[in-house]
Amino acid sequence: MEAVLLEYAWVLLVLVGLEGLLAADNAVVMAVMVKHLPKERQKKALFYGLVGAFVFRFAALFMITLLVDIWQIQALGAAYLLFISVKNVWEQKKGKKDNVLEKVKEPKKGSGFWMTVLKVELADIAFAIDSMLAAVALAVTLPHLGEFDIGGINAGQFAVMLAGGLIGVILMRFAAHKFVQLLEKYPQLETAAFVIVGWVGVKLLVMTLSHENVGVLPHDFPHSTTWTIIFWAVLVGIIAIGGILGARQNKQENA
Repeated sequence: MEAVLLEYAWVLLVLVGLEGLLAADNAVVMAVMVKHLPKERQKKALFYGLVGAFVFRFAALFMITLLVDIWQIQALGAAYLLFISVKNVWEQKKGKKDNVLEKVKEPKKGSGFWMTVLKVELADIAFAIDSMLAAVALAVTLPHLGEFDIGGINAGQFAVMLAGGLIGVILMRFAAHKFVQLLEKYPQLETAAFVIVGWVGVKLLVMTLSHENVGVLPHDFPHSTTWTIIFWAVLVGIIAIGGILGARQNKQENA
């Protein structure tokens, strides 16, 4: 049981960190979206946006878990994660991604309170898709915890997916500027985050290829010790290399 709980804790830590790195810029965008409102209403708009994000994530994760065993859905999810990973890493390598603080423009004056809340909600939905798919791919191969299911997966797996997303949302509301400063200081961390997204996409692809209706890989391979060791070793390696490269570049720039 201790080993299972440790594995759950590790996945939760990865999900929160990934959510933070991927959504830091997005949180700043949403802060700018409410900037035209009076200060007391800015906090209310972001609070309602936070509540809406909780509701949306629960509903979306529930729907995803109902469909997660369909291999076509797994394949689409893998393709999407690999696409956004390659796209963002390529743009960062070519220097096409600008600092969010420079590219975000002042919103148009006159947007009402509830229209602003709606815009924040839509932004939350758009920003949540990649992190939710990553959460599903990371959690579905965890050992079962508990005796009942939610949707189409074990309750323990669902709980860690939901907790990772919700903690990430709260973190972004209250610590967005810290993550933005971290990414400005170590931009390679954002690249590493998208590489991790791509690697999670590979994990979802492995699940697709091992699906009983596809049969390219053995059905139990995604749950095997060999694949588990390979997956986490590569993921830790990506994090370590991203941190080392970020620290090295920062040291060179300071010199």
